[in-house]
Amino acid sequence: MADDELVEVKFRLADGSDIGPSKYTSVTTVGSLKDKIISQWPKDKENGPKTINDVKLINAGKILENNKTLGESRSTVSEIPGGVITMHVVVRPPMADKNSEKLQPKKSGCSCTIL
Repeated sequence: MADDELVEVKFRLADGSDIGPSKYTSVTTVGSLKDKIISQWPKDKENGPKTINDVKLINAGKILENNKTLGESRSTVSEIPGGVITMHVVVRPPMADKNSEKLQPKKSGCSCTIL
């Protein structure tokens, strides 16, 4: 695989919609792909990612690491020559504020008394 080889990739969101396809070189890092996803995230969708750590990319059942290149992360088993690679995008839900979580009383269905 040549370093300047172009790879066509589209990103499948949880609701079934896609971002792309677009062409990338095989030396493009997964982190820069995630940056591209964040910048192209549909404005009408709620809970969009804010940082690359909010996004997980999955290709052929493997979660891709930010520092790996597209060439290192490709799965030759699932690819069709000249075809578009579909990567699945998982967005980490926003974390609840820890302070507001402490203010909420915990609801339990039972209580115990030890005598």
